[in-house]
Amino acid sequence: MYKIILAIRYLIKRRITYFAVLAVALCVFIVVVVMTVLTGLVSDFRQKNHSFVGDCVVGTESLVGFVYYEDFMEILSRDLPSPAEAGYAKAGAFIDGISPVIKSYALITRKGADENYGVEIMGIDPVRHSQTTGFAQTLHYHKDDVSNVFEPARRPDSRRETRGQVKDPNYMSCVLGIDLALERDEQGRYTYGFSPAEADIAIAVTCFPLTAKGALAKAGTGLVNTQTFYYNDTSQSGLARVDNSIVYLPFEQVQLLCGMAGPAKRANAIYIKFKPNVKLNAGCEKVALLWQRFKQEKSDEKQANLLDAVTVQSWKSYRRAVIAPMEKEQTLMTAMFGLVGITTVFIVFVVFYMIISHKSKDIGILKSIGVANTNIVQLFLGFAFLVGLLGSAIGAVGGWRFLVHINQIENWLFEHFGFQLWDRAIYAIGDIPNQVEFKILMVIILSAIVACMAGALIPTWQAAKLKPVETLQVSQL
Repeated sequence: MYKIILAIRYLIKRRITYFAVLAVALCVFIVVVVMTVLTGLVSDFRQKNHSFVGDCVVGTESLVGFVYYEDFMEILSRDLPSPAEAGYAKAGAFIDGISPVIKSYALITRKGADENYGVEIMGIDPVRHSQTTGFAQTLHYHKDDVSNVFEPARRPDSRRETRGQVKDPNYMSCVLGIDLALERDEQGRYTYGFSPAEADIAIAVTCFPLTAKGALAKAGTGLVNTQTFYYNDTSQSGLARVDNSIVYLPFEQVQLLCGMAGPAKRANAIYIKFKPNVKLNAGCEKVALLWQRFKQEKSDEKQANLLDAVTVQSWKSYRRAVIAPMEKEQTLMTAMFGLVGITTVFIVFVVFYMIISHKSKDIGILKSIGVANTNIVQLFLGFAFLVGLLGSAIGAVGGWRFLVHINQIENWLFEHFGFQLWDRAIYAIGDIPNQVEFKILMVIILSAIVACMAGALIPTWQAAKLKPVETLQVSQL
């Protein structure tokens, strides 16, 4: 009991202890705020990448694409294989959505303008793609009507006749990455203005079609394929590199533009979504097994060599090049603030060294009445525990309260001083993440307590080695 009483007494009476508590609180406050914001940003970024591609991707980086994708999609969507196909797993039992995708590059030119822009085009079936990915949720005007996203809101050209002939009666629409279509203000808000039907923006898309061998399909002629599409919606995926460079087009139209619509049709990828009860690695392994068997069966077919470049990857592996830099930044920041935490150890060490040097007589009295060395160690380690517990509690509560109001604070600073932690006109960030994760908070608090006890270890050991005879000499009293 005396150990608890003395530890509390030292904590309250010794003002120098307040510096140790304050140092721990400040360190915990900083780490809680930084780790919460960083973890939230990385988690949100990973989720957006997951939503963008689904769970698994069967595809190739080659612009040529690969053949027989329709046959493999049929296998993936099959609930029960026939006896002749007993080698295939019941793919339909673990797959929830399948979407063929064509990815390529093109030049786009707005009708009436002289400038053109290089963009990435993605050919999709909007319904299937929305079943597999979060595409529908990224749309503004067609979020609840995704099946009509490539159907023009109105057909202005079909109502205008020149010399008795209707102009372009079968034109299609496109979806633009939101940063291609709209401007962001300093607070990250987009001004939509006119609806696509009112804007009536025509965009010419120009591609260089390729043969299955990678050569220009129209060499010696016009070289390019060009088709006009009408702006019909925007897509806001939350991924800056996607939203400022991508144009979504109907799958069949992109096949024609890219020269992939021959007798052996080609695609670049198949996006797959697993059912909720299917684990990611297990699902990808099943798809990989199906693909290997499929590739062996097609090995004697024409253009089967294109299948060799196809890989089966989880969304984490497929988007690794994009996600890894942000995860490394998180790791680097964690390491840096870990070093900040080490300073707490030295602060606690200095404080305890001073306290023990001034409490040598107390230690001598305790040892003179028979208190063991282990009890002395327990006394001061308990004192260090209280310092760490109190400091981390103050820092954690302060960090939590700060995070609750962090977005209001940033808005106030922006309104009065023009300060913004992230410029919303540049970064695709909405509100600053402020949801504290309990596991991370507990790790930070425990680390702070351990750091305090580590800092007190050497002074405590020196206190335990003090001899009563030396500390209670009359000349030192």
